[in-house]
Amino acid sequence: MGPEGKLTKAQKAAAILVAMGKPSAGRLLGFFKHEELKALIEAARKLRTIPQSELENIVAEFEDEFTEGAGLLDSGDQMDTILNESLSPEEISVLMGWSKPSLMSDEAPPIWPELTELEPARLGALLRDEHPQTIAMIFSNLESQPAANALLTFDKPLRNEVLKRMLSMTTVQPAAKQLVENQLRKRLAADANGKDVSASQTRVANLLNELDKDVLDELVSDLETSGAEGIDQVKARLFSFDDIVLLDQKSRVTLFDGLSTELVTLALRGAEADLAEAVLSAIGARSRRMIESELTIPADSATPAEIAKARKRIAATAIGLAATGALELPAMQDAA
Repeated sequence: MGPEGKLTKAQKAAAILVAMGKPSAGRLLGFFKHEELKALIEAARKLRTIPQSELENIVAEFEDEFTEGAGLLDSGDQMDTILNESLSPEEISVLMGWSKPSLMSDEAPPIWPELTELEPARLGALLRDEHPQTIAMIFSNLESQPAANALLTFDKPLRNEVLKRMLSMTTVQPAAKQLVENQLRKRLAADANGKDVSASQTRVANLLNELDKDVLDELVSDLETSGAEGIDQVKARLFSFDDIVLLDQKSRVTLFDGLSTELVTLALRGAEADLAEAVLSAIGARSRRMIESELTIPADSATPAEIAKARKRIAATAIGLAATGALELPAMQDAA
């Protein structure tokens, strides 16, 4: 057996990662489990100089294709460089068992209840740029309703990728979960800095969005007359089901993409003809026929409160999509 036969599997894997270089290897590190990464680091520290011929034999074992390169020197140092550019010092320390995960304070509360209280649009914006595996882990630790609402703010490819990873997810190592919690806590704190005014405007808009449209319009008019500061920013966040007729066609299609026919049918009970047409024109032909057929059948069980709830849910979806830039509310279109 040649010299390469003396290498352990972990050493062979470490050799290939070092051969790949920092950018590619760094992207792969996130897919290893805690114990696997620890073994890779220890293995890299013990690697000797690996001639090119041996490296080719190792690569052949993994049945993969790599670009030919020079023999590897100082593999332990190169692995350190890859790790240092891919993970924070705290993450490396926790990974190697040098210290326990640190919290923002000795008794920092769990982050999950705080995330549950966030508006779907804000939670979605907070997570959208994370790796799908990280988002899947976070959603797996959240209550179903807030996770589902945040999921709806993502575009379809990201939604599908996150759900696929949730289906295949196994137990998450406590250290990895703690690191994610700490990062989320820091991001929430940073996101809150300088946003007190914006938060106040959002709270006012949320309150107004809960009111009937005639009352809402009257209050907004009073605020404009009084010269209230920030009223334009509040108006940009206002949206009711009746305002769907003011959306452009592209925004309407975006809004109703993914909404269930049951929800749309309930919301259209008793709607004016022009409003119903604005909604139905944004829906596929097959779904439109189903909804129109259902609307011809009286639904005695559909109470006004349930219809109002369905309409507010659709309006809330529009507001969430607007916050992510997926569509523009009428006030935004007017400003443009």
